[in-house]
Order: sequence, then structure tokens, then C-alpha cells
Amino acid sequence: MDTTATTPPPQDSDAHRVFGLTITPLTARRLANFKANRRGYWSLWIFLTLFVLSLFAEFIANDKPLIVRFDGGFYTPIFNAYPETTFGGDFETEADFTDPFVIELIEAKGWLLMPLIPYSFDTPVTDLPTPAPSPPTFQNWLGTDDQARDVIARLIYGFRISVLFGVTLTVFASIIGVIAGAVQGYYGGWIDLGFQRFIEIWEGMPFLFVLLIVASLFVPGFWTLLFIMMLFSWTGLVGVVRAEFLRARNFDYVRAARALGLGNRLIMFRHVLPNAMVATITFLPFTLVGGLTALTGLDFLGLGLPPGSPSLGEMLKQAKENFTAEWLTFAAVFSIAIMLMLVVFMGEAVRDAFDPRKQISGDAG
Repeated sequence: MDTTATTPPPQDSDAHRVFGLTITPLTARRLANFKANRRGYWSLWIFLTLFVLSLFAEFIANDKPLIVRFDGGFYTPIFNAYPETTFGGDFETEADFTDPFVIELIEAKGWLLMPLIPYSFDTPVTDLPTPAPSPPTFQNWLGTDDQARDVIARLIYGFRISVLFGVTLTVFASIIGVIAGAVQGYYGGWIDLGFQRFIEIWEGMPFLFVLLIVASLFVPGFWTLLFIMMLFSWTGLVGVVRAEFLRARNFDYVRAARALGLGNRLIMFRHVLPNAMVATITFLPFTLVGGLTALTGLDFLGLGLPPGSPSLGEMLKQAKENFTAEWLTFAAVFSIAIMLMLVVFMGEAVRDAFDPRKQISGDAG
């Protein structure tokens, strides 16, 4: 009988695990530095919580019930459209669940479960105690705007659109900017010179005039604005990435890769780019801030999303036009300020995470 004890495999003392994934000591130090910035760390969790909740805005603020129990059957108006005749009404049109008559028909043979906020972003509130804009009440927590629409419902939907717009713009603009900066910095010479002159001319183009021309030809929408903004936003990262590639292209590991016969594309994106991403990642939160403020400013000027769309900029414009309705000013200003403040604090934490001086000081301690 073999009595030899099975020796467990040696554990790497330098290995770190996060969510079951093994990470390098360098990444672990960066995560520790990020968490050390408590303001940025908690700002990240607050921002993610608000964003995830806004993704389910239809379940939080909607003028349609989450579920209806009627005459022995279950219905989900939030997912499907039902005619009024389904609940004993007279019309074949879609049932209006804000109509007291429809509610009485349903409650006579069942019940309905409404969302926490029984209004969507475009639902007019018909039973206001005062003419619109109406001050906050128990029914409308932040009041209504000048078109009798619930302010908090528009805040939730507007926050979702703003964040999705800013994140999408940041991702696409960063991809274009990183590729352009990498090509410039790695090849240099006439390619770099030509790109630099082109960027100087491109950045000199009047953005608002271009937007006015496009708005006169097409109805501005989410994707139209995103495309136009992307055309003028990608240049922000080019200089940072170009400088990193200019510095790294003559390093020993790049020369060794060339001597081994690796192609330029492989060297650029597999070997040089990971070393150049530190400055790029540090810059991303502030690029996101630029996208958020740009959409807010365009909506405030009336050059952004179509009229009626839930928008923080449009709400800010209403606050300006109805300065006696202080609840509109409070909701618009504080929602925009809190959103931007959270992103800026996250950017500061990311900067600390990739700061080599903080890593050295942490190791020394």
C-alpha cells in the first residue's frame, strides 16, 4: 500500500485573485490604489447603481402596469399592447391605463400593479392641483414641467440617455483616436507630419456651424448626434497616444521584435499599445465628462435630441424659461452637477491608480 502523501501544488505567493480571476501584482497594486481613493471608489459604485437602475427605467417609471390580473388571466402591458376591449372597454385602440374608466373595468374583475412612479417621460399629468408647471406633491415628487410631465420620470430617462450617449461616444472616439495616434507615433516621418496638419485643419472647423447644417438637412437624433460628435471628438486622444508611441518605438523590446521578424501591426497593437494605454485610460473619464456636457449643452441650445425627448439639457432650458418654478432649477442643476461630480471623482481615482509615484510609495510603506 502506497502511503506517500500527496503534496499539493505550490501556490504562487505573488498571485492575486479578484472575482475568481488571477491578476498580476501590478494590477493588484492599481486596484488597491483605486480603492484607497475612497471618494472615487464610492463614486464608482453610486454611479453604477444609478446607471443600472436607469437601464430598468420602464419598470420604475411608466404609465403602464407591470402586471394585470383580469377575469382569471394575467397580462403584461409593459411588454405587450392590449386593446381596450380586452378589459371590457368599447374601443379597439390600445388601452390607456391612466384612464379612470379603464382602471375601474380592471378592478371590477381583478387588479393591476403599477410601477413605483406611474408616469413615463412623456405622460401628461391630468389631475394637477395648479396649472403646469406644478410644484412637488405626494403624487409628483419633484413636480411637473411646463407641459405637465413628471420631472422625476424625465430625470430617470434623461440620465440613461445621457450616460449611454457619453459612454458610446467615448468608446468610438477613443478607438479612432488610439488608432490614429498609434499610426502617427509609430511610423513618424511624413505620415506623422501629414496627420498633424490634417488634425490642425480638422480641429479648426466650426462644430456648431456643421451641426446647424446637418440639422437643416436631417432631424437630429441620437445616432445622428453621436456620429457628428464622434467626428470632432476623436482628436482629443491622438496627442496622448502619439507621444507614447514616439517614446516607445525605439525601446529595446520593439527592436527585438523587429529583429525577430514581427510585422508592424503586431508590434504596434500587441507590444507597444499595452504600454501606452496607461495615459489613455487615465484620460477616458474626462472624455466621458466632455461627452455628457456636450449633449447637455446641445439640448439646452435646442440643437440636440428631438423635441419631447427626455433630456437633462432640455430640463435645464425649462428651468431657465420658468425661473419661478424653483423645483425645475433644483432638479436640473443638481442632477447634472451630481452626475458630472461622480464621473470626475472616478477619473481622479483612475489617475491615482495608474500613478507610478503612488505605487512606489505604497510599496515603500
